[in-house]
Amino acid sequence: MGRRREADAPEAGESLEELRVLAESAGAQVLEGILQARATFDQATLIGAGKVDEIKSLVQALEVDVVLVDHELGGTQQRNLEKALDCKVVDRTQLILDIFARRARTREGQLQVELAQLNYLLPRLTGRGAAMSRLGGGIGTRGPGETKLETDRRRIHGRIKKIERDLAAVRGSRGVQRGLRQAVPLMTLALVGYTNAGKSTLFNRMTGAGVLADARMFATLDPTVRQISLPSRRRVLLSDTVGFIRHLPTTLVEAFRATLEEVTEAALLLHVVDVSSPAAAAHSSQVRRVLNEIGAHDTPQILVLNKIDSLGEGSEEAAALGRRLSGEAGGAPVTGISAKTGEGMDELLALVDRYLPEDPVERASFRFPLSELGPLHLLHEFARVVSERYESDCCLVEADAPATILRRLARYRV
Repeated sequence: MGRRREADAPEAGESLEELRVLAESAGAQVLEGILQARATFDQATLIGAGKVDEIKSLVQALEVDVVLVDHELGGTQQRNLEKALDCKVVDRTQLILDIFARRARTREGQLQVELAQLNYLLPRLTGRGAAMSRLGGGIGTRGPGETKLETDRRRIHGRIKKIERDLAAVRGSRGVQRGLRQAVPLMTLALVGYTNAGKSTLFNRMTGAGVLADARMFATLDPTVRQISLPSRRRVLLSDTVGFIRHLPTTLVEAFRATLEEVTEAALLLHVVDVSSPAAAAHSSQVRRVLNEIGAHDTPQILVLNKIDSLGEGSEEAAALGRRLSGEAGGAPVTGISAKTGEGMDELLALVDRYLPEDPVERASFRFPLSELGPLHLLHEFARVVSERYESDCCLVEADAPATILRRLARYRV
C-alpha cells in the first residue's frame, strides 16, 4: 500500500491508518504500509523513481494485486505507476467511490455514486487507448482509438446529463416529502459526524429503527428519517446521514448534495464525535469543514461525545476534549453518551429539548368542550399534559406545549 502526502508526521500517519481501514471496509487484505516525505510531488509518478522501485520490490515479494495510494492521482500518474509496478493502482478517491458503490441501496444513492464515478472518470479517459490512437503517415493508417475516445466522452456526458435529470426529479420528490413533513408541526434534527463515529447506533438507540450499524466505514449511505419524542412530549424528526471523512472527494460532495439537504434543512445538528479516537479533534474539524461547504455551518449544534464507556467513568480526557471542541464550535453545548449502552441518553434528550432553536415549549391552560375532544388528542400527542380535569361540559387541561401546538389550539386557551 503506497502513500505520499505533504503533511506533518502525525497527520500523515493517521491518514495512512484511515486508508488501511477504508481498504479493509472494501474487502481488501492490507499487507504493508509505506509513508514517504517529499517536498514536492513527482509529476510523472507522484512518489518518485526511488520509491517506485522500493514498492515494486514489495509488490513482487508479497505478490500484491493492488497498490493503494493515499492521494488523488492524475490519469498519467496512475498509468505510469501501473506500468512500473505491473499491478493495479487505485487512489484514495477511487477507493472511496468503490465503497460507496458497494453500500448504496436506494435508487437515489446509486445514482449519486454513479454520477461521482463518471465525473471522476471523465478527465482520466485520455490515453486509455493510446496504442490505438496514434496517427500514421498515410490514408487508412488512422487508428480507431481517438474516435473511440470521443465516443466514450459523448456517452459519458450523455449519461451524466441523464443522471442529473433523474436526481433533479428525486430532489423534487424529496422536496415534496419535506414539504409534507413541514406541514406537520415537527422540527428536524440531523445526525452528522465522521464516518464510524457511531451515528447509526445512536439513531437506532433514539428511534428503535433497524438501521445497519457496524464498524465498517460508510456502512450507511442512504438517509433515514424517524420520529422521536422529547421529554417535553413534543415530537421531532431525526435524520441519519452519510458519514464525513477527511479529503472527501469533491465529486462525492457534489453528488450527495440532494441527500445532504436533510442537514441544511435541519433546525439542530447532533454532531457525533468518537471520543475514543486519538484523532477525534481532527475528525470534528473535518466535519465542520464539510458543513461549511454545504452551507450548514450556522445551524445550531450539540456536540455528542460518543463511546464514553470506553474511557471509564468521569474521564478527564473526555471533559478536556469537550471543552476544546465546544470552543472551536463557537461554544456549542456538549454531552457525553454511549450509544451502545444507552448511558447519557436522558441528558442528551433534555439538552435537545433545551437547545432546539424553534418551537419553544410553554406551559398553558386549555378548556376543551366535550363535543370537541379531537384537539385534546392532539395535545396528548405533541405535548406533555401536566393535569387534566373533566367537568359537566368541558375538560380542563394544563400542559407544556410547543409554540406550533399553542398556535393551533389558541382558541381553547384560558
